[in-house]
Amino acid sequence: MATQQPSRILMVVVVVIVLVVAGVGAALVYEYNKTKSASPMLTVQAGGNVTVNYVGTFGSGAQVGRVFDTSIYSVATNNLSYPKSLEYTPRGPVTAYTPLAVHVGATAPQSGYVIGNLTFSTVVTGFWQGLLGLPGNQTRHIVIPPNLGYGPLNTSCLATLPLVYTVPVLTFVSLREFATLYPGVNATVGVVFPDPTYGWNDSVFAVNTTTIAVQALATLGTTANPNGLPFVVSSLNATTITLSSELTPPNAGLVLGHVTSGGLCGKTKFIVSAVDLSTGTFTENYTSEVQGETLDFAVTVVDIFPA
Repeated sequence: MATQQPSRILMVVVVVIVLVVAGVGAALVYEYNKTKSASPMLTVQAGGNVTVNYVGTFGSGAQVGRVFDTSIYSVATNNLSYPKSLEYTPRGPVTAYTPLAVHVGATAPQSGYVIGNLTFSTVVTGFWQGLLGLPGNQTRHIVIPPNLGYGPLNTSCLATLPLVYTVPVLTFVSLREFATLYPGVNATVGVVFPDPTYGWNDSVFAVNTTTIAVQALATLGTTANPNGLPFVVSSLNATTITLSSELTPPNAGLVLGHVTSGGLCGKTKFIVSAVDLSTGTFTENYTSEVQGETLDFAVTVVDIFPA
């Protein structure tokens, strides 16, 4: 079957507000027509395929306005005009930034629709619905609520932890555990080395045939960054060290942490999503940062391939 050539259409400046689906929770579309045409327009229709350039930003939460993804290299490399989200990941060199090939519909073959050297795959509901009726060379803002995007927040991926906790001055580990926890460190009494979790210095306090005692050399007021979070040594004695978090409620949604093990939902990174001084706790959110948020996509249709 012959492939129709993509449409590139010019239109007059117009501002239209369109609801792409009826009912509560529909994706709200702000359409900006930029150019004009003397011939009938070829527009995006359900069942077709399109390539689009886009800039995805947060429309809700602490990261409102921050870019979490884009297909445009100039946007990806301009952090001043386009500040990036906590979990934003660059794609690489300029050649990695190409228009996204989208199938306009809820379902597609597992391998996608292949036209030429392009494979068109499904996207979240609000995205493809927001493209309907859009001509080529036109930019539209598609506002996608969570139910039409990446879904609600998964509460099973949340962990609530205390803002103040204690750790022992002496830790006892096996010879094998020592080698794993402190790679390259000589297990000899008196050896001093940086603690990989807290940042202060540790020393080898005692060694026998099966166990090594590691002593924390923290001092009052020492700053520590367990899992990338800001803590300070608020008190200590011969047996315990008390760590107090420096997180405050305004930090919620704006601090990224990490763990080497024990993460939830298959992730090792988390965002501090809440800080509650009344309960003395903070919450680690291991879901993707786009989950549970309203998203704003500025989308420009590059090519249209009708069904």
